[in-house]
Amino acid sequence: MRLILLSLLGALIISVTGCSKFESYNGPEVTRIVVIKSTRQMYLMHNEEILEAYEFELGFAPEGDKEIEGDGRTPEGRYFIDRRNPNSEYYLSIGISYPNDDDREAARELGFSPGGDIFIHGTPRAFRNRDDWTAGCIAVSNREMRQIYAMVREGTVIDIFP
Repeated sequence: MRLILLSLLGALIISVTGCSKFESYNGPEVTRIVVIKSTRQMYLMHNEEILEAYEFELGFAPEGDKEIEGDGRTPEGRYFIDRRNPNSEYYLSIGISYPNDDDREAARELGFSPGGDIFIHGTPRAFRNRDDWTAGCIAVSNREMRQIYAMVREGTVIDIFP
């Protein structure tokens, strides 16, 4: 009985405050994500139309392409959104298909692992622009992450430019 009351109370709070972690989206399909690391701009695209634009934070070593695990860099190139995590330590997250075969081969030639677990995600703390802090991921505010999570589907192309 107590669990039912707590669930009802939670639902009531969400409905009154509008503070749901999950949003719905019924607009045009996001066909591509474009990330420009140098300007910290990310665009959700429907074909050639920009649907949304965001500023973001990167890894603690943002210059250059990710080469190996732990280098603090964000990969560059064409990838795909390959998973969604509604229970992320970083609020919500969508996974990027790094490493691909070329990434694995390049890291192997260096004698290291390429790493993995690269995401677009929210943040466990207040969002501060230009304060790069991730391990190589792309971080946006939690409000923005709710919107991105609703709009982007698995299989969406993501192009990450220097």
